[in-house]
Formats: sequence, structure tokens, C-alpha cells
Amino acid sequence: MFKLGQYVYQESPVHSRDPRVKIIAVIALSMVILQVNSVGLLVTSIIVMACSLLANIALKSLLKTLRPVLPFFFCLFLLYIFFTPGRPLPLFPIGPVQITYEGVGFGILQVLRFMLLVLAASILTVTTSQSEITIGLERLLRPCRIIGISSHNIAMMVSLALRFIPLLADEMNSISEAQLARGASFNPRRVSGKIRAISYLAAPLAINVFRRCDELVDAMEARGYRQGNRTYLCELVFDRIDYCLIGILIAVVIAVLAWHL
Repeated sequence: MFKLGQYVYQESPVHSRDPRVKIIAVIALSMVILQVNSVGLLVTSIIVMACSLLANIALKSLLKTLRPVLPFFFCLFLLYIFFTPGRPLPLFPIGPVQITYEGVGFGILQVLRFMLLVLAASILTVTTSQSEITIGLERLLRPCRIIGISSHNIAMMVSLALRFIPLLADEMNSISEAQLARGASFNPRRVSGKIRAISYLAAPLAINVFRRCDELVDAMEARGYRQGNRTYLCELVFDRIDYCLIGILIAVVIAVLAWHL
């Protein structure tokens, strides 16, 4: 099973693409997802599934990367169905509770948008190593040097944040298994018990995260890491396919924005 933020090496057309192209593709796809309607989201879903198949990633495994963010999707859906005005459903309102047709429709639409955003980011992180993401971001952010911002520092922070996502999930699983072995219950009936169960995980997780950060800092200093621009052994070079893909992405984004306006 793939995890969000985890790189998996395979031989595929997506893995072999320049990381800058994949980063630009995710940004372009995100802009399209946030602008199109339900029909456009259906087309975008087909594109995401096609990219998954080209990357030799099983759709079942890709969908499992959504598991950590399912609570967020559920809360987002509840916000839309309870706070969107419109025509109430036949059994509603019941007292102060009101659920409308518009709320259900908007809720499903927005949850689908965020699911596609997460899936697109998952394809990027599964098919691109941390070092490739760092190099790609640094090359794309080189214009920031004009205003005195180091592109390498920004790229390093983003790549480290992506690297810590699967690490946090592993830490959470380890802590929960250790707490369960000690007799802890994470499904109590009372709200106070649920809050207490969350505290059993939150405090050890925070301590382990700070410990991991200290270890990372020590490891980087031991290897002589210093802030500033870097040179790399392998320089990124666009080929014809990369230029064609970038041209198609730019044309699609311009077309979608023009149609939306």
C-alpha cells in the first residue's frame, strides 16, 4: 500500500518525466480542479486515473492514500450540508437542524475537489523522489533570487515537509499499537473519554516529532549542510516530450480560465 508522501521506484513514463514537469502538472491540475464544474471534475478524475495507470500505480492503492485525510473530508461535508441555505430535504428541518439539496450537492462537489487534489499530490510524491522534488522546486523558484529569497531554502523546506508526512503516519501507528498493548481504548462512548484517548496519542506524537527534528538537524550539520544555493551532480534538462507537455498544460489552464471568466 502506498502512503501519502512516500516515493516508490518503478519503471514508468511518469517516473521518467522531469520533476519540473510533474510539479507544473500538479499546479495546473489544481487550478483546473478549483475552477471546473461537475462535468469538468469527471474529466479531471479520468485524467488522474489515466496518470495513475501510466505510473503503474493500482487505483486501489492510490485511493488508500486518502485514508489519513478522510476525517477532514467528513468535517468539510458536514459544514456544507448544515450551513448551506436552500431547499430543505423532505425530513428536514428537524428543530434547528436543516439539510438542503444545495448543501448536499455542494458538499459532494467540494469533497470531490479536495480528493482529486490529494490524489494528484500523491501521484507526484509516489513517482518523484525527495531529491528530485528539491531540485525541481529550486529550478522553478530561481526567479525568487531577484528579490533576495533563496530558492534552495524554500525547496528544502517543502521537500522535508513532504518527507515528514509518511513519517508522522508511521509514528502514529507505532504509538497507537503501543497504547493498545498497554490496555488503552481509543473508542470510548463518552466525549470526555474520546478527548482523553486523543491525548494519549497527541503528547507522545509531539515528543517524537521534536525528537525526529533534532535528529534531522544533527544529521544535516554532521554532513556539513549550510544554507545557500547548491550545485548538483545531475542537471535537469527538458526534452521534446517535456516541452510538449508543458505547452499542453499551459493551453489547458488558459482555456479553462477563459471559459470560466
